[in-house]
Order: sequence, then C-alpha cells, then structure tokens
Amino acid sequence: MLYIGVDLGTSAVKLLLMDGEGKILNVVSKEYPLYFPKPGWSEQKPEDWYEQTFAGLKELLADADKSQVAGISFGGQMHGLVILDKEDQVIRPALLWNDGRTQEESDYLNEVIGKETLSGYTANISFAGFTASKILWVKNKEPENFAKIEKIMLPKDFLAYKLTGVHCTDVSDASGMLLFDVKNRCWSKEMCEICDVKPSQLAAVYESYEKVGVLLPEIADELGLPHSVVVAAGAGDNAAAAVGTGTVGDNMCNISLGTSGTIFISSHKFGVDKFNALHSFAHADGHYHLMGCMLSAASCNKWWMDDILKTKDYAAEQAAIEKLGDNHVYFLPYLMGERSPHNNPDARGTFIGMTMDTTREDMTQAVLEGVAFALRDSLEVAKSLGINLERTKICGGGAKSPLWKKIIANVLNLKVDVIESEEGPGLGGAMLAAVACGEYASVEEIAGKLVKVVDTIEPDPALVAKYEARYAQFKEIYPACKPLYDIIAK
Repeated sequence: MLYIGVDLGTSAVKLLLMDGEGKILNVVSKEYPLYFPKPGWSEQKPEDWYEQTFAGLKELLADADKSQVAGISFGGQMHGLVILDKEDQVIRPALLWNDGRTQEESDYLNEVIGKETLSGYTANISFAGFTASKILWVKNKEPENFAKIEKIMLPKDFLAYKLTGVHCTDVSDASGMLLFDVKNRCWSKEMCEICDVKPSQLAAVYESYEKVGVLLPEIADELGLPHSVVVAAGAGDNAAAAVGTGTVGDNMCNISLGTSGTIFISSHKFGVDKFNALHSFAHADGHYHLMGCMLSAASCNKWWMDDILKTKDYAAEQAAIEKLGDNHVYFLPYLMGERSPHNNPDARGTFIGMTMDTTREDMTQAVLEGVAFALRDSLEVAKSLGINLERTKICGGGAKSPLWKKIIANVLNLKVDVIESEEGPGLGGAMLAAVACGEYASVEEIAGKLVKVVDTIEPDPALVAKYEARYAQFKEIYPACKPLYDIIAK
C-alpha cells in the first residue's frame, strides 16, 4: 500500500509518497507567502496552505497507482492560531509560531497566573509563540474577531479538517498550545477558563497514529482516490521529524536544523525541568519528550547568505572555512527573538568579536557555530536533569551541510547519525499513516524497520576541547547583551 506524508512548513508544504517498505516514490513542494504586517509579527493565510496542499497532492499522485493509496497524515508547524467562525470560515490570518506580538499576554500568564501554576496545569510555562497567548491577544486586541470564534485549530489540523470535515488535533501538537494537560494527555479545564476558551471551541484529541476519519467523498473523487483513504491525526513538525528519524522510545535524540532549530529527546517517562527552559510535550509514539527550541536556525544561514552576502551558493561559502575551533567571531542567532532557554522575544541577532582582520569566512563560520552553541544551551539543561546522551540523529535543510554537522558533533560532543532519508516531518507523517492503517503495530516498530543510519560523524577530542573553551565564552554573551536588548525594544 501507499502512504502520503504532508509536511506543512513555514515557507512551503512538502508532500511525500511512500510505500509500505519505506521507499520514497515521489516528493513535491509547494510554496506560499509569509506576511510580516509589523516588526516581530508573522502571519499566513490558512487558505493558502490548503490550496497548495491540494495542488501538491494532485502533482504527487500524477503517476502513482492511486488505488493503492491507503492513508494520509501530517507533520506541521506548531503553535499557530487558526480561528474559524460558525460557518467554518477562517476569521483572520493565522498567527504563526514565530510571531512575537504577544509578549504582554505571555507575561500576564507567567507573572500574574504564575509559572508554577502554568507548569502544574500544562507542564510548561508561557512563551510568546505559544497558542494560549495568541488567543488572549485576539481577545484583548481584536475583540470583534474573538467574539466570532467557533473553533480554535492548529495549522496542520486545518488541513485535516478540510480533507475530512473532522475538527481534530493530536497530543504532540496540542502540547504546544499551553491549553493541554501533557501528563494526562487531555485539555486543561483550568487553562481553558484562564484563556476564556469554551471546551466546544477545541478539537477532539487523538494520538498521532490514530485514525480521525476518511477523505470526504468529493475530495477523494477529485483526487481520484478510494473513499476509504484513512486520515491519521499526525504530529507537530518536531515530533513528526522525530518519528521520521527513528527518535522514538527511551533516551533518543534528534537535532533539527530547519527554519527553527530543535534538540528533541524522547522518553518513556513524563518529566519537567524545574526552570521550564525545555518544553515538556507528549510524543507521537504514545510517550513523552523534552525539547529545546530556538526560533532561528537554518534561517540564520539563509539570511546571511541570501540577504547579506547575496549568494545562493552555500557550499562555496563554506568550502573555505578551515579553522574550526579557532574563530574569534561570535554570533548570537536570535533573529526572531529566542525561546529555549532564554524565553526572550526581544533578544536580537548579534555579532561580536570582529577585528580588522576578520574575514567573510569568519563571519559565515560564526553563524554556523552560533546555532550550534545555542543548541548546546538546551543540551546543558537536559544534562542538569541527569539525561546523558552519546549520540543524536539530525535532519532539516541545514543537515545537508557536512561542515555544519561536523561543527554540531564537536560543539555538543555527540556522535551525529545521518539517516538514509532526511525527509523529516513528511516521512514521519507517512509512517504515522501506515500505523493508522494497521500495516505496522506501533510507531516504534515502523521506526525500527524503516529508519537506517548511513553515516556517523564522530567528535574529535582535540576539537571538542577547543569548542568547550569557546562555548564557555559564548554563554557569557547573552547575559551581557540582555540589558541592551531591553533598551532597544523600548
């Protein structure tokens, strides 16, 4: 049988067709606009997501045996706020995960309701990007829109609704809303009351690998698919990427170098760090995970290359970089503010350490190293919880760079396993669909059978020592700059 994975990203939707043995038969990508109405704001039109997804499905299946398609599922950008009226029409453009407008509401949740209270209800504290603060922003700043809300949805779940007519979500994506009781895998009544959300406005919650419905007959007919095609709940992009990289089960790790960057640690046990610097979420495998999320990762390199250096030849820019561990330039990768572990939407990208002999290569290297150092910040929090890792998988667009993988292996002092397919959330979505259709008994079973490691980057002890010294300097820069960020934000 055939399975479709839909990766709803920030810049494009990527669709993948996989057979039951894990072979990827086709991949299609469709872009859509990203809007920045004001500095720090980030929006998209849900209608664009669906339009491009539907067009992508037609293209994906053009040469396939459509009668063999059994299931569809998703990996999707998290935290976005999609609101529908009583006619199931989109009320306003979606506020995205990297939207920083809700600091006032986030501060209210953390400081008035209280971080300890939030953590007790949801296992997490408020971040400006989380959905709950966005709901409060709409209530405070757009009361006319708030009054129209009939359904509150997450980005990928809007696609599931359009395909099935079912208002649904999954445990991993719901975990990032700050409305979800992660430990007990259900909506938090207390948080709903705090955010003035009615239970009827929230979707039914499923495990990521569970069937939520089948394609609407008119959708199936237009695509030429059987009416029996199963739609599974899917997962937030990081949990779906973790499935696609085999980061399921206990004490496994994956690093994602996408628009945002994450370090994702799966666990059979529920756990919360006392400072809530890491997110504690439900995982797509039926268990839990801890995650550190930085808002700008591969997007830092894209910004540096495309907008500053005005080049698309990333490989050529990295080819001349040779002095790993010896660069005197540092870069703080906070182009959209920062989430883990600083929780500061006012943080900004910062270069420091330049001299008259600083080169173009030094600056490029600093960008790559800055992202790695920021990932290390979250790894240090995990270590403080007694989590000891020896290796990690890696995925995302940034993972295509051999140099960047080498830097990460040595900055974090972890073996970096490269898998055969780096399709991440799209592959994870297809795998979840296969489980929902019964081809595999569990997420751990399909990951164990389909995910194959093809290369490992080993840390170099001498380079690890150099980066240890440089990280000690890096971690002093943010505290020194934070007062300046506060001034700039005023």
